[in-house]
Amino acid sequence: MTLDRHLTDAPLVAILRGVTPATVVAIGQSLYDAGFRAIEVPLNSPDPLDSIARLSSHFGDTCLTGAGTVLSSDAVDAVAGAGGKLVVTPNSDPSVIARAVALGLLPMPGFATATEAFAAIKAGARHLKLFPAATYGHGHIKALSAVIPATVKLYAVGGVGADNLHIWRAAGVAGIGVGSEIFKPGFSAAEVGDRARQIISAWRATAV
Repeated sequence: MTLDRHLTDAPLVAILRGVTPATVVAIGQSLYDAGFRAIEVPLNSPDPLDSIARLSSHFGDTCLTGAGTVLSSDAVDAVAGAGGKLVVTPNSDPSVIARAVALGLLPMPGFATATEAFAAIKAGARHLKLFPAATYGHGHIKALSAVIPATVKLYAVGGVGADNLHIWRAAGVAGIGVGSEIFKPGFSAAEVGDRARQIISAWRATAV
């Protein structure tokens, strides 16, 4: 089975920037219980590889877990060593994408332009995130959708949440990434679960 099966029914990525190893499993479980099947721990979080290792051990193959803000091939290796399968980047670096593909991981690079998108696709990416989405707007991704191959899934990340999710889905995104709307340091697992359920409900309500 391919890793992207986790993104089939709920193509939503929870971004846990600032999460700590001591709380990550409880928060991850609350996300999973709400319906999320993809979780990223940005590498500028406290002890991120420890958190990724704990999530990987806890969920095994039942949830796609990994890292965000991955900026180098060495970082890809470190994520793989921690058991992470998801490699999310804020930019389109072909060397990072290619390394993730070579290791059997799922890369989700950030892009802004058609040039960046096609460079990422050429390197092996099949899941791309418009980042920051709020800066470029839903019209930007709608226009790019006309030229991006149908086999490539586009995600909106950055300023996307329950209140405006319907706009992005109407523009043609296959999924979204959610950060501060779903998690900030200090949020309890219960609070994260409540917020996750709101996102899941909003996504299902805008089914196309």
